[in-house]
Amino acid sequence: MKVSVLVNIDVPDLDSARDFYVGAFGWRAGRRFGPDALELLGADVPIFLLARAAGTQSAPGAAPRSYERHWTPLHLDILVDDLDAALERALRAGARRESEVSTQAWGRIVSLSDPFGNGLCMLQLLGRGYDELLSDPPP
Repeated sequence: MKVSVLVNIDVPDLDSARDFYVGAFGWRAGRRFGPDALELLGADVPIFLLARAAGTQSAPGAAPRSYERHWTPLHLDILVDDLDAALERALRAGARRESEVSTQAWGRIVSLSDPFGNGLCMLQLLGRGYDELLSDPPP
């Protein structure tokens, strides 16, 4: 069985979301699926921006959508080669910085949110990346 992943990001306005994600991460606009969906190209997985009004629900009984800053256990980790340059680009595009850059055994990380309340992290892997945490390094 083949299993694939694609990412959908709910946003209140496709054009401003396109401008943010293109400006922040260098992705580019792909196909437009009517007024409510836009494909972004350039990441390792397909990403789609979905226009969904604040206050609507994803399913009956679900919490209403809010574009204020919100926490979710699922978020994007965006891998970059140069964290300092990528951070400046993201901030210029409208990202909100939520932490200082932190250095770990595996690399560097900073927490951000997009202009629509979605949390994300930018990471720069160093050395062997996450393999630096292995108790038994690979041969």
